[in-house]
Amino acid sequence: MPHDAHEPTGPMAAQMQKKLLAAFAPAEVLIHDDSARHAGHAGAREGGESHFRVVVISPQFEGLSRVERQRRINSVLAEELAGPVHALALMARTPEEVGS
Repeated sequence: MPHDAHEPTGPMAAQMQKKLLAAFAPAEVLIHDDSARHAGHAGAREGGESHFRVVVISPQFEGLSRVERQRRINSVLAEELAGPVHALALMARTPEEVGS
């Protein structure tokens, strides 16, 4: 049975999703494990869950610069970034930005 595109497929992705949901009360969080695309690269771990694309859509980003939004996400995920997660490709938007 395929996973819902909105549901994380591994324990690290699920942990990150839980933290992002708690921190930003987002309209949407999408986490995609891109680790397979980085196999053999620096920071790639056997078994994956080292490289992620993360989309967070939250009204809490209103009035914040792109850099400040990313800083806040990185702060929430500091434990993961200090350990098993090597890279995050982030997109942080407000619901209005997505709707326009």
